[in-house]
Order: sequence, then C-alpha cells, then structure tokens
Amino acid sequence: MISPKQAQLIQFLRWELAIPASSIATALRHREQDSGQLPMILWQYGLITLEQLDRIFDWLERFGSMMEAKSVMYSYPDYSRSSSEETVDLSVSLSA
Repeated sequence: MISPKQAQLIQFLRWELAIPASSIATALRHREQDSGQLPMILWQYGLITLEQLDRIFDWLERFGSMMEAKSVMYSYPDYSRSSSEETVDLSVSLSA
C-alpha cells in the first residue's frame, strides 16, 4: 500500500521530472522486497540521475510534511516504449 506522501511523490516524479511510469512501477516492486525508500531505489537501479535525486530530496524537504490522505488513480501512457502505446496503471487507494 502506498502512503499519501508516496502518492504525492509519485505525482511529482511523473509530472515534474517526467520519470516513466514503468520506472516508478519497477522501483515500487523492489521497494516491497527490500523496504527501501523509493527515491533511492530509483537511483540505485539507474532510473534517475543524481541531479534528479537531489531535486526529489529538495521536494521532500519542502512538501514532505504537507501530504493529505485521499484516493488517487495513476494511469499514464508509458512513453519509454516507442514501439507501442502501453499504459502502466499505478492505482493507489489511500486511507487517513
């Protein structure tokens, strides 16, 4: 289950940093296996740059404590695959 804070982080990753949904989904799967933080997993797997990691930590410092609980549906076209129009669904149901 994704926390409200992580849901907003995912929104930031997709909209501000243009991280592909498939990269985020991969990191979320690995996060469940080793309980690491999402930004560090993205960086460890080479899915984001060190500059992007810095921007993520800056964002977390500014907005990390302002998260609200709500239901969020993430479904984005996966533009990292040029040969097909695949959609990666990152559905999230959050509770207070």
